[in-house]
Amino acid sequence: MTTSASGGAAGPANAALHQLTEDVYAWVQPEATWWVNNAGAVAGPEGVLVIDTCATEARTRRFLDALRAATGDVPLRYAVSTHLHGDHTHGNSLLPATTVLIAHEETRRGILADFIIDGCPPLWEPVPDWGAVTRRPPDLTMTSELAVNLGDRRVELRHPGYPAHTPGDVVAWLPQERVLFTGDLIFNGLTPMLGMGSVTGALRSLDWVASFEPARVVPGHGPICDEAALPEVLAAHERYYRFVLEVATDGLHDGVPPLEAVQRADLGEFATWADAERLAFNVHRVYADKTGEPFDLAKAALDAVTFNGGPMPTSV
Repeated sequence: MTTSASGGAAGPANAALHQLTEDVYAWVQPEATWWVNNAGAVAGPEGVLVIDTCATEARTRRFLDALRAATGDVPLRYAVSTHLHGDHTHGNSLLPATTVLIAHEETRRGILADFIIDGCPPLWEPVPDWGAVTRRPPDLTMTSELAVNLGDRRVELRHPGYPAHTPGDVVAWLPQERVLFTGDLIFNGLTPMLGMGSVTGALRSLDWVASFEPARVVPGHGPICDEAALPEVLAAHERYYRFVLEVATDGLHDGVPPLEAVQRADLGEFATWADAERLAFNVHRVYADKTGEPFDLAKAALDAVTFNGGPMPTSV
């Protein structure tokens, strides 16, 4: 079953709730780029577990309306944030007050420190309008793993044990159905973003994702993939991460700043991926990790805008 949501200025007409198996859903927003994410849900007889929300009030309300249409009057009992970024967390405040919000401890810290929710800087075009959302951190935090039981259905929330996309990445794994919600450990068909995590950690996480042997994977951005497609999706990520490491290593060796290292790089096969300017964030991350200097998010963002030739595109 696929349920479409109405579009309009705030979002796409073809955002849809896909039923993966009985009572397991993926919310897929097809643009998939900056601030446009995937989410999901797992329903049980007495409650629903929501997996991420969306960046804006309008997008989150469309997701929650579609979910209620599919699950009926079953309460939204739990929600898990797979990581700290606002495209997956700003809509948390639109969940019922009774919903127990779960995330990694590092994600809680990140949500509390999020300044972009208070007003997005003009780094994107158009500048996102979040709508009536407020900062809502998790009620329950974890460090390694936690199981949520919805009747007879078990949902395992797991952290890889190291920073990857962010310090607090959590996947939601349904062992019986072999469905894996990866959050932004996977960007299917577009450029990954690693500025607030670790390129080497993200590379390491690919084997960890594969170790689940999932039948269906819901990435943080991009199309759902099955077990036949997953090996190439992971291989493409590996090639990209090794490309980032090579660009950064060469830049450091030559003593050039991150922006110059990025500007002289040949994107090759990755030139067709959306959001190529994220290379600036990713190379800044490697520079910071290799030199021991703090990661400068503002400088990385300005370099990304320069590399892009103007504000980064979004549709939020």
